[in-house]
Amino acid sequence: MADAKVIPFGDEPRSRRGKAKPKTRVNGRRSGPLSPVPEQPVPPETQDPSAAESHGSAGTGVWERRLAHGLSFLRRRVTGDYEVDDFGYDEDLTDQVLMSLLRPVYDKYFRVEVKGIENIPDTGGALIVANHSGTLPLDGLMLQVAVHDHHPADRHLRLLAADLVFMLPVVNELARKAGHTLACSEDAQRLLERGEVVGVMPEGFKGVGKPFSERYKLQRFGRGGFVSTALQAGAPIVPCSIVGAEEIYPMIGNAKTLARLLGFPYFPLTPTFPWLGPLGAVPLPTKWTIQFGEPIPTDAYPLEAAEDPMLMFNLTDQVRETIQHALYKLLVQRRSVFF
Repeated sequence: MADAKVIPFGDEPRSRRGKAKPKTRVNGRRSGPLSPVPEQPVPPETQDPSAAESHGSAGTGVWERRLAHGLSFLRRRVTGDYEVDDFGYDEDLTDQVLMSLLRPVYDKYFRVEVKGIENIPDTGGALIVANHSGTLPLDGLMLQVAVHDHHPADRHLRLLAADLVFMLPVVNELARKAGHTLACSEDAQRLLERGEVVGVMPEGFKGVGKPFSERYKLQRFGRGGFVSTALQAGAPIVPCSIVGAEEIYPMIGNAKTLARLLGFPYFPLTPTFPWLGPLGAVPLPTKWTIQFGEPIPTDAYPLEAAEDPMLMFNLTDQVRETIQHALYKLLVQRRSVFF
């Protein structure tokens, strides 16, 4: 699948842009549908100066359109002509600004490869369950970009986040604007019943804060609350495996005393942090793969199935084993941590 293109500030979001016209191939070359024979390149000495001038004008027109979109976005922000849902999700700000800021990291720095995106339904609610790692939760943000930029139906991922996210200044506001909400069954069920794609990482801090020696070994998935939520909403569960995040901050130690003083679940010690100061907080440029597995349907179960502890355990274990098996398979296929 092609990599996502960087959309500069002010460009229209994907959902507002028209689809490209279909292409045909002539003699192994791609051409437009009305071009039976590909055009031959024109030598520089025979080019029409007016054509070059026209090309320059086209480039100027592109920047003029971008400027117009940027000014239009600023006008909407100033006048309040934009919508925010009851969770605080600001789709306009997310599409125009937040995704544009994350996309270069996703596309150029981590060079994320996406597999199985077609396993996320085009319509209706779905619960994406993924492994969690990396010391800092960048994997959740990259997962959000993957769904936003690659899904053919332009779907948006609504992540469930821990309480700590909504206790931090600035981070709290940005998380709400990006569509994240508290990791509780009530909020998750409301979103699923509204037909949203919801993302959850059941390992929580146990996964994102585990030592480097335990990389790609899934931690406990809790008591299966995400399975109960999916059953009550009748939404399919999509297992998701993320490879590459474990190595961005190799956690070799945990300053537990300092973590308690700061109110954090852990305080990571890596080969570069805190020894190199702010420079040590820069993640390593690993190569990522995000793979979505085949959905596990839940709509065939009766409503009372959500209260069956044995069913909860079996489905939770099935999802966990599916993700773990996919992780091992992706690791075998990986050539290098960085390539």
